[in-house]
Amino acid sequence: MGLRFTVKELSDFLDAEFPQVGGQFTIEALEEMAATVRLNVGEQHLRPGGTVSGPSIFALADVAIYIAVLAMIGREALAVTTNCSIDFMRKPAAGVDLIAECRLLKLGRVLAVGDVLIRSEGQEAPVARASLTYSIPPKR
Repeated sequence: MGLRFTVKELSDFLDAEFPQVGGQFTIEALEEMAATVRLNVGEQHLRPGGTVSGPSIFALADVAIYIAVLAMIGREALAVTTNCSIDFMRKPAAGVDLIAECRLLKLGRVLAVGDVLIRSEGQEAPVARASLTYSIPPKR
């Protein structure tokens, strides 16, 4: 099937379609059925205690799968999350970005299923693991 975007092309597409999250995420790498995405952790992502909030970690998992799906299917802004299960395993390191490594397990005509492992930059132990399903709209 092959990639439909380069990192720059997909970054530009996301900036145009979702300007409200501009600068929060960086696509580190794209491979067939895989993506590595960084959450550029800022004050808006922190909760009391100086750690990254759960909603920010979820957002990273969700965006990582979305990026992996788009990289494979092309310009389809209306692909949406239909299911997510996330395990928060340990407190993220304070003051560092989070890195999500995403693998698509299935990419069909209607559904995409993937797993995401999230780590604090420079740490080996994962802070969260998520499984997500995306709905891909039918071709018009």
